[in-house]
This record gives sequence, structure tokens and C-alpha cells, in this order.
Amino acid sequence: MDGLHDYMLDLIEEKNPVLVEMELYAKKHDFPIISPLVGRLLYQYTRVINAKRILELGSGYGYSAIYFAKSASDDTEIICIDASEENKNLAISYFKRLVITNIKYIVGDALEVINQIQGEFDIIFNDVDKKQYPQAFKQAVPKLRKGGLLITDNALWYARVLELKPERISTKGVKEYNKLAFSDPRVFSTIIPVGDGICVSIKL
Repeated sequence: MDGLHDYMLDLIEEKNPVLVEMELYAKKHDFPIISPLVGRLLYQYTRVINAKRILELGSGYGYSAIYFAKSASDDTEIICIDASEENKNLAISYFKRLVITNIKYIVGDALEVINQIQGEFDIIFNDVDKKQYPQAFKQAVPKLRKGGLLITDNALWYARVLELKPERISTKGVKEYNKLAFSDPRVFSTIIPVGDGICVSIKL
């Protein structure tokens, strides 16, 4: 599978130098970010549903948000939430270099801040701490418009979802999230085995 992943990465001919710099930063500092292949999915979904309001739960230093911003129109509202002020400052520095002006970055607990934001979203991207995944699902679905997408990273969790009796609270969180996503009648879900697995749920 690693060979197939590398093959798909090699198909990307034009690589934005700022995104490449962010990828190198992630590698150097062992900071988890989405795969560029996942970024391309985010870009596509944003275009497909013509998203005008996007929410990120757990934004890190803005890597995934850039894919949303590059795909969306200038009047699209993008809200990022992350607990780290340092991540916010780094993200804003990247946004400025790419002349991205339609992202609002909020520092705080994503599962607390989401309750303070009014209105529905076209896309909610979830990448919070894995132990919080089940609660993130429960809070995100009501915030989606009908036909909106809840997109969650690490749905395969480095194959740890295969563990029958997981000891890690993170693995338990991811497995419970996937069960919710596939059993809740309000959504229809699919896991796409790109990167570390992306669970895409459309609100019915």
C-alpha cells in the first residue's frame, strides 16, 4: 500500500512551495497533518457542493484549511478552531503568504467553541483528539445543513481499528466514531482509504 500511496503522490505535478514547506515542518517536528492526497479530496468536495461555510475542528497550523480556502470562492466563510495560540500564529503567517483572507482562526476547545457558533455549515472537518471523536460526531451533525458533509481524518488510525479489544483511548474513540457514522440514520457514511482513512458523512 505504501507503494500505491507514493505512486499517487507522484502524480501531483504542481506542488505549492508553501504547502511543501508546511509538510517539511510537520515531518521535522513530528506534527500530524493530513496527506496531500486528502487535501485534494477536501479541495474537490468544497467545489462539488459549492461550500460557502466551512468549520474545522482541530486545525493545527492551517495546512488543511489552505486546501479549503484555495478551492472556495472569496465569499466563503472558513472558521478554524484549535487549542494552541502557537498554532494559530503559525497558521496566520502561512495564510498571509498565500494571500488568504477569508479564514477566521479561534483559539479554544473545539467542542466548546462549536456550541457558541450560530448557523449551519456546508462542511465540517474533524481532526480533534481521537478520544474526543465520538463527542465531535454528536456535536457536529446538528450543525450541518441537509446535504452537508462531515469529513473526519484518521478513520483507520494506522490500522489500529482492527484491534478487537483496544487499550488505547484514542483507538476506542476512533472505533466508536466509525460505528456512530455508519449507524446514525441522519447521515450516510463512507470511509475512503486515502492517507490514514477519511470518513465522509453526508447529512440526509
